[in-house]
Amino acid sequence: MDVSQVTKLMVLAFYLLCMIGIGFIAYRKTSNFSDYVLGGRNLGSWTTALSAQASDMSGWLLLGLPGAAYLGGIQAAWIGIGLALGTYVNWKLVAKRLRQYTELSKNSLTLSDFFENRFRDDTKILRVVSALVIIVFFSVYTSAQFAAGAKLFELVMGIPYVYALILGGFVIVLYTFLGGFMAVSSTDVIQGVLMFIALMVVPVIAVAELGGFGATFTALEAVDVNYMNLFRETGTVTHISFIVILSNLAWGLGYFGQPHILARFMAARSSDHIKKARLIAMIWVVLTLFAAVFVGMVGRLYFADAPVADAEKVFMHMVDGMFIPILSGLFLSAILAASMSTADSQLLVTASSISEDFYKQFFRKKADDKELILVGRLSVAIVSVIAIIIALNPNSSVFGLVSNAWAGFGAAFGPVILLSLFWKRMNKWGAMAGMISGTLTVIFWITVAKSFDGVIWQIYEIVPAFIVALIAIVIVSLVTAPPTQEITDEFDAVVLMEI
Repeated sequence: MDVSQVTKLMVLAFYLLCMIGIGFIAYRKTSNFSDYVLGGRNLGSWTTALSAQASDMSGWLLLGLPGAAYLGGIQAAWIGIGLALGTYVNWKLVAKRLRQYTELSKNSLTLSDFFENRFRDDTKILRVVSALVIIVFFSVYTSAQFAAGAKLFELVMGIPYVYALILGGFVIVLYTFLGGFMAVSSTDVIQGVLMFIALMVVPVIAVAELGGFGATFTALEAVDVNYMNLFRETGTVTHISFIVILSNLAWGLGYFGQPHILARFMAARSSDHIKKARLIAMIWVVLTLFAAVFVGMVGRLYFADAPVADAEKVFMHMVDGMFIPILSGLFLSAILAASMSTADSQLLVTASSISEDFYKQFFRKKADDKELILVGRLSVAIVSVIAIIIALNPNSSVFGLVSNAWAGFGAAFGPVILLSLFWKRMNKWGAMAGMISGTLTVIFWITVAKSFDGVIWQIYEIVPAFIVALIAIVIVSLVTAPPTQEITDEFDAVVLMEI
């Protein structure tokens, strides 16, 4: 191992030790279960915004999206457009009302808590189904983040993928295990800033080395006649189909059902902090999304003489060869930050669901905060092992894993969240129908429908699943008994809070 590699490793090691240190500090400040799962609902505007967006974007932002742009050109921007629109609508429609509703509805700490309290579901069915959805899809989602971290360690340290996977997973588990939500949110702020700086600096340096923006854009147009065309497929003479554009834009629908993002809304210090947080979040997300697309495209020129074998590693290779070792280590840490900021949030939501929605409800109803925190920490370790097993294949696609899990959450929870916040007539049976139908449609589309002939079957699974779930909620709610007066009064009280 040469001096350059040692320097980069030292920077990465320092970064990881800082994250673990934050975990220990948060450990000392975690006194009850509310602190562990929602930080005592005490996040300020900056922390709420950066934590939400950093946990949102994941390793996909620095691996999957640049990789898609590297291969397909500017067409990858359609995903960015969909995500930017989805981010704004989520902050505008959902954030404030969810913050108010979860506090008013028996101080709900998890999504499963909220569904049960919102619909006064004494049967516990809503809690169990929503918790199962969280555990299943987050196991897949977290595995994508572990895979992203492993690809980084594999490249920088030259160690086998499996060992790199275990090393990265261990660090994430350790500080999440110790510090819970406060550790996760604090590290997310640092990671969000690091991701932002890396994505702003790397493409600018690359463009300078390529001869400036004019020369870069001229060279990009020469890569392929459609490489810079939003409406034509690279490598063909045909227009991008409406199904492809719709599928990419539909990524925005996923926001309404992502538990790790919704948890940030619930944890805001007050609903008054949401407006400022929304502005911060939108600036961050728009700039980083389109910088990530540009990184992938510029990478196509940067490695024109020696194309990258794994497109998802284009950002890694650019950083690795562009800067002096200490800066390379810093910006490579941004990739680790991207995967860690999402993995830790997902682990925490899953652990919260296991301890609050299963353990306390069905095994130890009188469990105190100390016991619930212990169960939550053990759950973090167990789910991490499952995620690592899923990610063991070194050829696993970060983009593909994230795509499937994103659709699963978006369809299972998105329609339920939207209608539970804005439709008074919705009842628990409608919520149940929405969760189950959305989940099953996603699974059917991934495993069966995409093998059918015809372009319509290639649409991103979140589109049909979201529609099916919405219809199921409305029909089932209307054909079953209306909600009680207590439920509708609470709904009206939340609406009045915004007037």
